Amino acid sequence: MQKRITKAVFPVAGLGRRFLPLTKASPKEMLPIVDKPLIQYAVEEAAVAGITEMIFITGRTKRSIEDHFDRDLELEHELAEQGKRELLESVRSILPRNCHCIYIRQPEALGLGHAVLCAQPVVRDQPFAVLLADDLIDASPPTMARMTSRFEAEGCSLLGVEDVPREQTGSYGIVSAADAKADVTQIHAILEKPAPENAPSTLAVVGRYVLTPAIFDLLAAAKPGRGGEIQLTDAISALLARERVLAMRIGGKRYDCGSKLGYLKATVELGLRHPEVGREFAEFVVKRGR
Repeated sequence: MQKRITKAVFPVAGLGRRFLPLTKASPKEMLPIVDKPLIQYAVEEAAVAGITEMIFITGRTKRSIEDHFDRDLELEHELAEQGKRELLESVRSILPRNCHCIYIRQPEALGLGHAVLCAQPVVRDQPFAVLLADDLIDASPPTMARMTSRFEAEGCSLLGVEDVPREQTGSYGIVSAADAKADVTQIHAILEKPAPENAPSTLAVVGRYVLTPAIFDLLAAAKPGRGGEIQLTDAISALLARERVLAMRIGGKRYDCGSKLGYLKATVELGLRHPEVGREFAEFVVKRGR
């Protein structure tokens, strides 16, 4: 098995119920943070990690994601004719030049585990990354670059984790780890959304994974859980009996952009740092706070 990660899977077929009615016809992954959609932040993070194959597991109403990463020659020609070079370069650089996109339709919304399984025909027997665009992680160096580098050294699956308040463990997969305070530590067990009193720790799995291809057989054999969905957590739990799996702290700050509050926080904080509007936006925020 090769140790260099060149493929990333982006499960983008979810319905985005928490953002209805907006997401009735528009993907939640296309929600903008200032002037870039969430999915672009995730793709850029993968590209910085040296990943060149971007695999999108899509569903109905997700066509705008394909359009976003495709060339728009008419728009580019118009911008060039108008001499708008900076805008032209921003449009042309949406997808890094050494990267290409692959789109796979998830026929039914059967959960994250099933979405990852849909990527098997393209990933085959290679290790791969999984990035959930809902989780916007502001970190330097970027989280996925750290994870793929560690994979090259360790050769085993890694899960991105962070501490959460104990009362929130019921919203996450929670790991039991050898050293819950370490930056990287071996995982002994993983539980899907345990009640606070049953959680083995407060170390929660968030939207970054590096997985070996062994996960595919386990996903294929997994029994549907709540809502008839195939849980990635269940397959990872089974993987622990076969292979070493590590937890790695994501570093930086995570914004849960699958929630309205997390999305608004990301918009404000990244807006304040935006080179074009950051200063004036900061002045506006200060005035509003008086």
